Amino acid sequence: MWFTCNIVTSCRFFIIVSKNCLLQPAGRVILFILFFGIAAGALNAQEVKLPDTLDLKKLRFTQNKFVNNIFQQAVNSVTRTPEANADESYLNGKSEDSYLPYQGRIIRHIFIEPYGFNWSFYDTSARDNSRAAKIGSKLHHTTRRFVIRNNLFIEENTRLNAFMLADNERHIRSLEFIQDARILVNEVPGTSDSVDVTVYTKDLFSIGGGGGSNGLNHISINLYDANFVGMGQRVEISGLYDYNRSPNFGYGALYRKTNIGHSFIDGTAGYTVMNMSDYTLEEEATEYVSLSRRLVSPYSRFAGWLTISHNESHNAYNTPDSNLLEYKYNLFDLWAGYNLGIRKLTDDINSKRDRKFLALRYYNRFFTDIPFQVNNRFNPVFNSSQALLAQITLFRQDYYKTQYIYGFGTTEDLPYGYKVAVTAGWHKQLSMERPYAGLNVTKYIATPKGDFIEAYLRTGGFLYNSKIQDGGLLFGAILFSRIHFWNSTKIRQYINASYTQLYNRVTTAPLAINNFYGLRGFLSDSAVGGQRISLQLETEFFLHFKILGFQFAPFPYIDMSLLTPEHGSFSKSSFYTSVGGGVRARNEHLIFETIELRAYFFPVAPQDMSGFKVILNANIRYRYSSNFIAAPDLVQLNNY
Repeated sequence: MWFTCNIVTSCRFFIIVSKNCLLQPAGRVILFILFFGIAAGALNAQEVKLPDTLDLKKLRFTQNKFVNNIFQQAVNSVTRTPEANADESYLNGKSEDSYLPYQGRIIRHIFIEPYGFNWSFYDTSARDNSRAAKIGSKLHHTTRRFVIRNNLFIEENTRLNAFMLADNERHIRSLEFIQDARILVNEVPGTSDSVDVTVYTKDLFSIGGGGGSNGLNHISINLYDANFVGMGQRVEISGLYDYNRSPNFGYGALYRKTNIGHSFIDGTAGYTVMNMSDYTLEEEATEYVSLSRRLVSPYSRFAGWLTISHNESHNAYNTPDSNLLEYKYNLFDLWAGYNLGIRKLTDDINSKRDRKFLALRYYNRFFTDIPFQVNNRFNPVFNSSQALLAQITLFRQDYYKTQYIYGFGTTEDLPYGYKVAVTAGWHKQLSMERPYAGLNVTKYIATPKGDFIEAYLRTGGFLYNSKIQDGGLLFGAILFSRIHFWNSTKIRQYINASYTQLYNRVTTAPLAINNFYGLRGFLSDSAVGGQRISLQLETEFFLHFKILGFQFAPFPYIDMSLLTPEHGSFSKSSFYTSVGGGVRARNEHLIFETIELRAYFFPVAPQDMSGFKVILNANIRYRYSSNFIAAPDLVQLNNY
């Protein structure tokens, strides 16, 4: 009944919004998780007697449930529903609310208190002392204090800015090796103008891995530590054995350092001989380096990235020469941006959060070898392209802290506010040099009762010989409903509705439905058109019980897409649907993505795709994430 009723509600929602404004086939995959038993045993933290005091760098707190229960203190500062014990509470409140009473006070001391994966945020004195947890603790290094301190942009002996403090907590929580973070403010006895700040963090078990097998002829494995020796470093190796491959073995390696030298710049270097191309079915050898700096706060000045890579296909699977797409290309991608007027805004803690961000991007994808089959023919995939794009972004984004969006209780940060980006520039491919202009508008809405809406409008195109080419229009909205309760089960409704129009296509790909804006699990690329209307509905039930530390969320879903041919009338549109359901499972203490088992049924399926299938996917996101700004880019109609 709930699901049926929400289909009607969803249609109404789509109409109202319109007026007012990844899965890879798993085949016969066998998923395994390294150290599963170790991590699973570390999930039921034993409640032990609280110590008389908790020593935090000579800062002493008396035995107090309010202090030791970090999670509950955060919940109490916002909204709690229902009024029950901590594990049945969920956050739903503005991130800055708990800090506003201390606005403008002097930060006297900042204390850092990192906790390992086997500690409890519900009681900081509680620790899992099981054998599995002890073994896991020997393998896992708790994040070093200096790593957390390097990720602070608040400072001692400065005035507390409630919004900046909330931004900092959110930033720390976004680190891939951190499960959760809380920044708590404590009044200093005997003073009315000073406070002490304590930063609590809780690690994820950072060692992970996975793999797959198609019998004994194909075995793949991936091992990594996302927080090597507790220093915010990711070390990853991967390997492959395939009987039909020459050579039989493939390999890859990656190294990433988070926040190099307190610069908030992340550096990554990697090499692999088994990278699957995003554009073809060929296997590529790839070597790459990248530097990236997110805009971690509206008070940050700079953001950007630099990526350099060399890519080449190779005939590892003995493909006949007539079918082999042999190519080589180099990629250089650089963009940088500056937050205008930020110095004045930073000095004034009461300043508005509206910002202006100016960015410039240069992109060059240069082919040294082009496949024989496309020589002297225009194919955007296999021909060099260059772009120089400028962008001005107006934005204001604050955040709600909530739960049970993609995660199973982990704190998630959802924005509310707006973002308007205007892009203009120049693009070249072969002999075609065209100016480009685009617009990207996003409105984030968070209601007091816990509904979250993301409404978006994207449009852009090129000008060539006084005519618009490759013009695109995309608008829609995403809804995460408020949490409803059915006994101890938490229920959320997910809705994604969108409309897309392609105009005068020359080089861009036609509209497809095998993507975020179409049917989930639809793997065929044969269904294409020039106009697309889509609606996705899903109801998720977050169950209360656990098995070996894993929580479960079954869900039914239905997806619908109406696809109109490029040069055909609306009456010739094809209607595609997908119905089914599945279950997601996640252990919130592990660094692995959420595991999803989903069954699909397509009443109308193309000849190159089965009408029914079941897929196991271990790469489902487990936390809502968003950025204040993005790199200047062409409008994307088939990718989110």
